Amino acid sequence: MNDKFFSLIARLRHIDRWSLMRNMRKENVAEHSYITAVVAHALCAIENELYGGKLNPDRAAVLALYHDSAEVFTGDLPTPVKYRSDELKTAYKAIEEKAEKKLIEFLPPELSDTFSKVVSPNKTEPEYKFMKYADKLAALIKCNEELSAGNAEFAAAKKSVEKAFESVQEKSVKYFIENFADSFGVSLDESL
Repeated sequence: MNDKFFSLIARLRHIDRWSLMRNMRKENVAEHSYITAVVAHALCAIENELYGGKLNPDRAAVLALYHDSAEVFTGDLPTPVKYRSDELKTAYKAIEEKAEKKLIEFLPPELSDTFSKVVSPNKTEPEYKFMKYADKLAALIKCNEELSAGNAEFAAAKKSVEKAFESVQEKSVKYFIENFADSFGVSLDESL
């Protein structure tokens, strides 16, 4: 029974995101985790190289790869629902924690500790904070892609995500938004 962890993680590709919205192109949790990992790595590298940070970009990327792994059991609950009230938010967090623990049970005991640290990480570590920024930036990227494809349904979501970044103080996050975020959704011809 303790050999199914990775096959379960691979099933994240079957879980759609943005389920309450019309999508020009479906996005699954595995794709989202990959983009979040790329952005988390970039944010930490930008923070280190441009602003004197001491972050571990690799750690942030790995945290991002596993950040939604509990969704293999829970599915993706849309943000407006998940954060509708404190009661819902608390209940969903408890469900996620149980799902994370259940997922770890599918590993041999000698691997449990290592993977627990990425499936259920210490939320006070700085790389976790940057991974959460990357998670939100991945949502902004999805909004930009949908809007560039003519899907105005993502306009309100984009405004909501942008509003969440208004209070962010990290210069690396602002740098990424100013220099990279708008290029997502641009065609290959426009990129070259």
